Amino acid sequence: MTAPDDRLSGLRVCFAAGLVVLASTLASLSTPQSLAGAQAAQGAPDGMALYEAGCASCHGSDGRGAAADRIAFDDPLPDLTDCSFASREPDADWIIVSKAGGPVRGFSDVMPAFGEAFDDNQLQAVMDHIRTFCTDRAWPRGELNLPRPLFTEKAYPEDEWVWTTSANAEGPGAIVNELLYEKRFGSRNQVEIALPFGFAEDSSTPASRDGGPASDWGIGLGDIEIGYKRALLHNLQTIFSFGTEVKLPTGDSERGIGSAEFQIEPFLALGQILPGDAFIHLQAGGGLLSRGHREFAGTAEHDEDVREAFFHAVFGRTFTSGEFGRSWSPMVEVLGSTHLTGGARTQWDLVPQMQVTLNTRQHVMLNVGVRFPLTDADVRSTQFLVYFLWDWFDGGLFDGW
Repeated sequence: MTAPDDRLSGLRVCFAAGLVVLASTLASLSTPQSLAGAQAAQGAPDGMALYEAGCASCHGSDGRGAAADRIAFDDPLPDLTDCSFASREPDADWIIVSKAGGPVRGFSDVMPAFGEAFDDNQLQAVMDHIRTFCTDRAWPRGELNLPRPLFTEKAYPEDEWVWTTSANAEGPGAIVNELLYEKRFGSRNQVEIALPFGFAEDSSTPASRDGGPASDWGIGLGDIEIGYKRALLHNLQTIFSFGTEVKLPTGDSERGIGSAEFQIEPFLALGQILPGDAFIHLQAGGGLLSRGHREFAGTAEHDEDVREAFFHAVFGRTFTSGEFGRSWSPMVEVLGSTHLTGGARTQWDLVPQMQVTLNTRQHVMLNVGVRFPLTDADVRSTQFLVYFLWDWFDGGLFDGW
């Protein structure tokens, strides 16, 4: 039997690397930061005066919107004091709409373009003033809503629908779908429910009469998942969260769709903004199965109260087509997991992927990637994955195209 220290050494190295990042970034969370600090230099634009001159006639001096009898259009005006609304978008998106007008992000043309009246520094000063309307600093800023990886849980609380499909590239055929609903409540909290289901080929079916391979496909339900996440700490560059996922024993383990065992998986998640529009995600956690039966890629493992540990790391960068165009976010995701009992070896996977925004408002996205097994590749299949994401808080599925 492999010694426990040898078995877990690879995973411990990655956990240690993750803890170094956590320690350095969490230390910075105790230091208040403000985008307005960049405007504190001598001669900086007066954001309040610029807002009063260019914005207050519609949005109101207090940010709540002018009275209906003072405006000449029917479109509802946003309440800039509503932190649930005002905190979600990054400064860059607000400034783009202010600079080029509402249609640049699929909004009403009632919102005019101020790009010729105000320069970028002045628009940022106006944005800094608008940020003062939300006085509750418990709400994480939209800058921390980084691109979503295929596997790693983000630290940022979300309002989304996500449809993910994965398919084996080799071995017994399997196509697994997951429909995920995420709902944010309060300033820091999120609940979610995931419904997986799929189609799998039974490789044990006898060969067909003509001697060709058999093809007996069946449909099955996976393990329904219920989750909770809370953002514990955040500033303008970093967000750190705790969460837990409960997987119910609804899966069809005979077809390899789920484990059909009750599982609890607590985790910690970190999102970090880097210079040059780069970013990282880190997630680490563990899992406990009620009884140790898991089936994956045609192999079964049995052990009482199987305890697992996992570590995910993602590095990515966002590129934009032109000044106001589509966003492209290539990412590389590393997945590590191991059973802490039974002598199992650590499993490693590499997942290169690309997320792209599909519509003008950029709240509908697509991500395509490939999961390559780095260990036990002879019994673990390469997988193709794709997800379709709808950030429903920003508008309807067919809005903003």
